[in-house]
Amino acid sequence: MGYHLDYAVIWRSLHDLFYGLGLDLYMALFSVALGSLIGLVVAFALVSKRKLFRVLSGAYVTFIRNIPLMIIILFIYFGLPDAGFTFGEIPSFIFALTIYAGAYIAEVFRGGILAIHKGVGEAGMAIGMSNFQIIVHIKIPLLIRSVMPALSNVYISLFKDASVAAVIAVPELTFQTRRINLETFRTIEAWSSASVLYVASCFLIAFMLRRVERRVAIPK
Repeated sequence: MGYHLDYAVIWRSLHDLFYGLGLDLYMALFSVALGSLIGLVVAFALVSKRKLFRVLSGAYVTFIRNIPLMIIILFIYFGLPDAGFTFGEIPSFIFALTIYAGAYIAEVFRGGILAIHKGVGEAGMAIGMSNFQIIVHIKIPLLIRSVMPALSNVYISLFKDASVAAVIAVPELTFQTRRINLETFRTIEAWSSASVLYVASCFLIAFMLRRVERRVAIPK
């Protein structure tokens, strides 16, 4: 074969790759934080006694979970400006990933809510707590502790989804790697380096989340 590996071009572009990786982490962290808040609200709406809340939240989850993330991104970035709402590349992607994350995280939280014994709420009411107080001080802490393993998997998956931002020219890791590949024609070096950075980042994120899981785990 006449191909000789030359990682010198990667070394010279290492700053750009790390910048792209940092941007991936920033966008994923921002979107996951906002998506978790949305998911929490939607999850309680899904199990609400009010039919309207269940229908609206169920429609949101079903609709978003059946649309590819790329379609959501393209709609927000290219479609919304036609309606008078214009966002930059990074805000557009964060907006899209937040909406996308909220639907998936809502399902995780919903499972956790259903796993909480109804006696927990009854005990709270017995000592004079309001329904809101029961949710905030009892159900949410129990919920987070019980769904943390499943939530960790969703968070890691959402971090990897940040690579889709390259489709609207966000200069994250995948975009930077593609640029290096096009400029140097070092395909193997470029994409193998990006793969190593993604794998290392996922391992680090998983390690940190496992530590959180152990700290908040419900004692057996």
